This record gives sequence, C-alpha cells and structure tokens, in this order.
Amino acid sequence: MLRCLIVDDEPMARKLLADYVEKVPFLTLHAACASPLAALQELSSHPIDLLLLDVQMPELTGLALLKILPRQPLVILTTAYSEYALESYDLDVVDYLLKPITLERFLRAVHKAQARLLPGAAVAAGPVAPLPAAPAAAESSPFLFVKDGTRLVKIRQTDILFVEGLKDYVAIHTRQQRIVSLQRLKTLEQQLPATHFVRIHHSYIVSLEGIDAVFKDKVQIGSRFLPVSESYRKAFRSFIDPSSQ
Repeated sequence: MLRCLIVDDEPMARKLLADYVEKVPFLTLHAACASPLAALQELSSHPIDLLLLDVQMPELTGLALLKILPRQPLVILTTAYSEYALESYDLDVVDYLLKPITLERFLRAVHKAQARLLPGAAVAAGPVAPLPAAPAAAESSPFLFVKDGTRLVKIRQTDILFVEGLKDYVAIHTRQQRIVSLQRLKTLEQQLPATHFVRIHHSYIVSLEGIDAVFKDKVQIGSRFLPVSESYRKAFRSFIDPSSQ
C-alpha cells in the first residue's frame, strides 16, 4: 500500500483526489491538508509514500515545499497552470497533472508511482495490488500529451515513429515533426503500449508500425538507421518474431 498525503488549499480539489485515492486498491489516504505548513507537520511525524501536491497555494508554494523537505516521498503535482512543468522535472516528480483532473489521468499517474516504488515494495511489503480495470483503457488511449517548453502537445500514438533519449530530454520523432520534451525516456516508455512500442537500445524506443526493415544489429525507419544493442536484441527479436524463441 502507498500511504498518500493530499495537499491542496481548495476543498473541492481535496475531495476529488480523496475520492480517486479511495478507488485505487494499492492507495490509502493518510490525510488531506489545506496548506503546505500542515503538510510539513504530517511529513515530519508520519511515513508518507506518495504526495499529491498542489503548486499554487498561499504562504508556501508546492514547489517551495519540495525544496525544503529533507526527504522527499514520491510526488505527483496537481495544478491548473502548465508553466511550472519544467521546474517540476528538476525536482524529480513522478507526474504533473493539469486540472481538471480526470480519473483516467489520475490512474496513469499513480500507476507510474507504483512502478517506481515496486522494486522496494516487493521486498518490504509483498505484492502490490493490481490496478482496477480503468488503466487498461488509459493504456489503449490513441494519443498522449507531452510537455514542449511551456505548452502541452497532443501526439497520436500512430504518428510516432521512434523516441530518442537525450539525457534529461526525449526527442519524439513523428511522421510530421520532432518534439523535444523534458522527461526521462523510461517515464515516456511507461505511457506507450507495450504491444506497439519496444525498446531496442538504452536511447531508443521504436514503433512496430514505423519499422521499414530489420537488420542484425539495427532497424531502418525511413532514412534513419537505429542501433539495436546486444542487451535488447533477444527481446526485440522475440517481439517481432515470436517463432524465433
């Protein structure tokens, strides 16, 4: 179970998130605070796994709160403003939810939090409860939103040819354009359906539909040739040709 702390100065926002937390089997609500100062007291005296944190609040912003925490739990930011996205990634947040927050988007975010915690949780607390049926619908969504500077760009999954990791950024190569977003390649990988996208290298994820040809140690997508590293080669071959196992 992930112990959650909600921090938001809006009563309706706190209630909505509390209702969402109640719907997820592996989440439990510890408390819902109306201010960062109240949250500080809870964090100093109770173990919290996941912080659902609003950004714009009186006295202290959510981002300022994160900067003074001696030990940061997993954090999902909730806000009506997209301009804090870049700064939030410097603070290693799990996800950034723009209000109004739908249940589908909330489920995707907490699923990512669960995935981050899973290695330690499997040892300390046993198996983590599975998500309810709703995440499957989220995973099969035909599009996703990614941050490009201060804007959110809608990308159809069928338009993605491959994704390239560039340290703290990813370059998403689509049929129409190249979009650079400040996020980890692994974070984006978790948003893409495993039935259509596969990792071929520590720096590349490719779309099965986008591949034109497969060679021994590379794939061709249009005019680009991308390397298939040895550590991913066997899994990639099994992915495109199950009979090769």
